[in-house]
Amino acid sequence: MLIETEPTPNPHTLKFRPGRTVAGATPREFADAEAAHASPLAAALFALGSVERVFFGADFVSVTRAADGPDWAELKPQVLAVLAEHFASGAPLLADVAAAEPVHDDPADAEIVARIRELLDTRIRPVVAGDGGDVVYRGFDRGVVYLHLQGSCAGCPSSTATLKGGIENLLRFYVPEVTEVRAV
Repeated sequence: MLIETEPTPNPHTLKFRPGRTVAGATPREFADAEAAHASPLAAALFALGSVERVFFGADFVSVTRAADGPDWAELKPQVLAVLAEHFASGAPLLADVAAAEPVHDDPADAEIVARIRELLDTRIRPVVAGDGGDVVYRGFDRGVVYLHLQGSCAGCPSSTATLKGGIENLLRFYVPEVTEVRAV
């Protein structure tokens, strides 16, 4: 099985493309080994010992290594072996699909929220996915949009610039009611 790798803006994260659907339309992030119990693949990656975060995108897996652990030259072959074994086995990606955190928006803001979500889905998420991450909408309250950065975006040195310089500017331009974007 050929698995392509790509660098991301986060020097501690690599993006692995197995040439097949991974999470489809339901991206999933595992921020630590404890959360990985819901996925045999994530658990196997964390078992390598130097993995700090795993993210399943539509057609890729982003893996973040520990800053004080082995470099990618040492860790990458181990990650590739785990991925190849998992996808060749046909094992399920998730053993237990937990519900996403609910979003509580004011019904009076429904039109604004719909415009925000459309921009996230059509303009922002595809670009962020190209860098091995995702952006999840968490709410809108009095002009402030709350987003959760996942995958390579979590902990990335340029994530603040992406959030403020990119996402916030785009949302403020197209949705004047937006005054600020905050990460949660």
